[in-house]
Amino acid sequence: MNYKTKKRLAKVGVNLTIIVVGLLFIAPLLWMIISSLKPETKIFTQMGLEAFIPESLTFENYYNILFNKETGTNFFLYMWNSLYTVGMIVILGLIVNSLCAYALVKLKFPGAGLILMIIIALYIVPFESVLIPLYLIVNAFGWVNEYPALYVPFIANCFNIFLFRQFFLNIPKELEEAAHIDGASPWTTFWRIIVPNAKPVFATSAILTFVTHWSDFMWPLIVTTGASKRTVQVGIQYLFTDNNIQYGEIMAALSLTTIPVILIFLFFQRYYVQGITSSGVKG
Repeated sequence: MNYKTKKRLAKVGVNLTIIVVGLLFIAPLLWMIISSLKPETKIFTQMGLEAFIPESLTFENYYNILFNKETGTNFFLYMWNSLYTVGMIVILGLIVNSLCAYALVKLKFPGAGLILMIIIALYIVPFESVLIPLYLIVNAFGWVNEYPALYVPFIANCFNIFLFRQFFLNIPKELEEAAHIDGASPWTTFWRIIVPNAKPVFATSAILTFVTHWSDFMWPLIVTTGASKRTVQVGIQYLFTDNNIQYGEIMAALSLTTIPVILIFLFFQRYYVQGITSSGVKG
């Protein structure tokens, strides 16, 4: 066996290993989607490989979740609440966190190093330790069961500030110096020079923030006292409180909640890896 043949066999072995591992990771997701298309009585009676090859498919579970008012759920409203609140966190967070990082990197002012140390220190503080004080503040503003309670506390994010800072350190100073010579202000330089060259880190921050807060459960459960502001994760939990739990409907609801995550990753994936690697080059 010559060298080229060995190299080809090794490559085939690596590819097969990747495919097998990929199938193992995606198997639970496939089972969830297929189960959402099965009648309730068939979900747990067919296990093993036959669970992935259903005998009959039905969209009744999706119909019950989306259109059947007798189920007591308003899934369209829950999805809108989650999309709106997470969208506000992502959009406002990109603006606030990037501006904060730009000020720490490019604007020389006393105390910048201390502020950075505080931001890094705050990142390791667990959310559970500030949950009660944060709730008291939100309640004092009268935001309980209101949209601002779901997104305002999470706009500023220590990790995203640090992520932006690391990326901005790699942007050549010559670009800013050229803009300064042309008479551009720091504000103009940020929007005209920094932002167009920082698309990867903006995409990375958007993906990480969206995925993190799309799956939030504890905080929305605490600050939403009615169904009108209930997010999708809290809404799914209420499907388990019924005496007659319909696992087909639960699988359908879970399948629907994965769609926004998949779409945002597909939309930003071309920048995602580049943003992660570029943000970790310098310390």
